[in-house]
Amino acid sequence: MTSRLHINRHHLIEQLRQMLRIRRFEEKCAELYALEKIRGFLHLYIGEEAIAVGVMAALGNDDQVIATYREHGHALARGMSMGSILAEMYGRTNGCSRGRGGSMHLFDKSCHFYGGNAIVGGGLPLATGLAMANKKLQRDAVAVCFFGEGAVAEGEFHESLNLAALWRLPVLFICENNRYAMGTALSLSESKTNIALKAESYGIDAVQVDGMNVVDVEAAARSAIDNIRQQQRPFFIECQTYRFRGHSSFDTQLYRDKAEIAQWEEKGPVKKLIQWLQKNSHFQDQELIQMETEIAQEIDDAIAFAESGKWEPIEELTRFVHSPDSQTPVPPISCTQQETKLTYREALHNGLSDALNDDPRIFLMGEDVGRYGGCYAVSKGLIDQFGPDRVIDTPLCESGFVGVGIGAALGGMRPIVEIMTVNFSLLAMDQIINSAATLLHMSGGQFNVPLVIRMACGAGKQLAAQHSHSWENFYAHVPGLKVLSPATHNDARHMLSQALADPDPVLIFEHVMLLNETGPVTDTPDAAMDRALIKRIGSDISLFTYGGSLGKALNAAERLSHEGISVEVIDLRSLRPLDSETITASVCKTHRAVIIDEGWYTGSLAGEISAIIMEQAFWYLDAPVARICTQEVPIPYPHHLEQAALPQTDKIISTVRAIFKAPDLQGENRMSDHEE
Repeated sequence: MTSRLHINRHHLIEQLRQMLRIRRFEEKCAELYALEKIRGFLHLYIGEEAIAVGVMAALGNDDQVIATYREHGHALARGMSMGSILAEMYGRTNGCSRGRGGSMHLFDKSCHFYGGNAIVGGGLPLATGLAMANKKLQRDAVAVCFFGEGAVAEGEFHESLNLAALWRLPVLFICENNRYAMGTALSLSESKTNIALKAESYGIDAVQVDGMNVVDVEAAARSAIDNIRQQQRPFFIECQTYRFRGHSSFDTQLYRDKAEIAQWEEKGPVKKLIQWLQKNSHFQDQELIQMETEIAQEIDDAIAFAESGKWEPIEELTRFVHSPDSQTPVPPISCTQQETKLTYREALHNGLSDALNDDPRIFLMGEDVGRYGGCYAVSKGLIDQFGPDRVIDTPLCESGFVGVGIGAALGGMRPIVEIMTVNFSLLAMDQIINSAATLLHMSGGQFNVPLVIRMACGAGKQLAAQHSHSWENFYAHVPGLKVLSPATHNDARHMLSQALADPDPVLIFEHVMLLNETGPVTDTPDAAMDRALIKRIGSDISLFTYGGSLGKALNAAERLSHEGISVEVIDLRSLRPLDSETITASVCKTHRAVIIDEGWYTGSLAGEISAIIMEQAFWYLDAPVARICTQEVPIPYPHHLEQAALPQTDKIISTVRAIFKAPDLQGENRMSDHEE
């Protein structure tokens, strides 16, 4: 369906009204910032109003918008109420994101406004993922992404454009080229300054347009939207514009000449349209006065609304870290597995197969997961069973395809994203931590991210320092994420289905040294995914571990039993949240604890568990808590050095023996449970 631009007096005056609303709102925000009513960073849209107004006029109600940190104009033009926007900037609960996002993170689900993004270029993969969801769910919706020319230097720009073109996704990229990325001129940061040509190099139709002319912008946007809907492929618009104020309110603007600013102000979008309307006798001074009066009243009402808003009670500080229904039991994915013995690899494979069978919204995406069968052959044969639309091979662009997974989850899909090995996840850490973990919180509970990310981890295969990491503790540090480590074959089989049933982002770490091991698998999970499990009951000492170290702990416990030491072994399974109740209960029973963790000592997860024990069970301890971690060295390549660096069964045994040889500082003074 073609949506052509029809120019008439009424339409132009309405466009002027919208641009003036943005201009006057931003000017008032600058005043309120000076009065410390608005805090943090404040990025004003003054000078660029024609882009937001022109593009939004071309969109349908179901189209989706991803903005940048300079997004007040986008939000107003999209139809969000001025009061809710200003209240958000005040940090009040009547703000569009309940005060959780502030100036750079405006969200409104009812307007399909998926928020500003403080990370330069960070929204590009999200919009690409929303477009993927639209295509898969056969929605007649276009995802629109606004970003500045500074984002063009980011890898996510190139990764997103490549993926959008490769997969023919209905996404409109809008580059607001205001010539300065903070204080760096485009000519100093790009060897080729024609950004539209960069988009064309990826096979994307692209145009340049005068971003100071609202008619030109709207005409280009309508043509682009028509093209996207008809061709089901991306489009790119580079809008030549200029910001009249600094990058943010802290900007002294020493990097550009005042004469340059004045020259651009003369062709500013608001002034330009007023002059044209007056020159052609379409606009009278009284009409402008009336328009300004109405906008001033709207701003006054918005201020009153914002200042009437309440502060979030401190008691609700941790609200929106996880979805409210994340604690609600969900029926597990139907399991086709009868009780049997499988390799860890086969258990993972069967879990993937059942998940893809269970829900058409679920898809697997990652490097070489399809035709190659996965780096570790976990997904071998799945592309033949489910086809390339459900088992999707990606380019080598971790930040890009993880961000696409996040966007697809926002759009209603249930992605399983595989990162080949844990070290590659560092390339996607921005998207995982700054987007997946934060969007629910920053949007005030409006947008959750039902995403599962799987990755191989651990050392032992002589892959040297860059391919032998255990980064679980990095991600377990981050609120908003859930982090799992399946150590048993049954968990390898069922944790994926539990993670997919959760409304929040879940990371699953699969230890490479377990892949060929055989173990029992049943048709049901052993427990909820956030619960630790006692794998061996004991009374003298507790061993806490997870992942690839569980087998070592169980072997040590068996050998120590021949020495008369009764060892309890706890498989943590969930690293965020940690099951502190099970940890504490075990220590209160055995009075001694050893934690085995393949991470390094410094900053280890073992240190966190030790702190839990000290805070919650200190008075029950008969000996100091011991930690067995990887030595403080990049993982070596030679086998004997690699093994020496990692926690081993013999080290566990010697540590336990040392604890029992240490003097009992409490001696006979500690009362037995019976005496108490």
